[in-house]
Amino acid sequence: MATIKIKQVRSRIGCPHDQKRALDSLKLTKLNKVVEHEDTPSIRGIVYKLRHLVTVVE
Repeated sequence: MATIKIKQVRSRIGCPHDQKRALDSLKLTKLNKVVEHEDTPSIRGIVYKLRHLVTVVE
């Protein structure tokens, strides 16, 4: 299965509670942290929801 790397580029301060929970589910806790997940539709959906806070690192 293919993997994608996700990097948090903006702070979670001031974000709604559901977006903070989504960041926690991706294991993103600090700014500029990079995590690797399998490329599934559910992960892509979370990334789409948080598109203003995270980027996909190629």
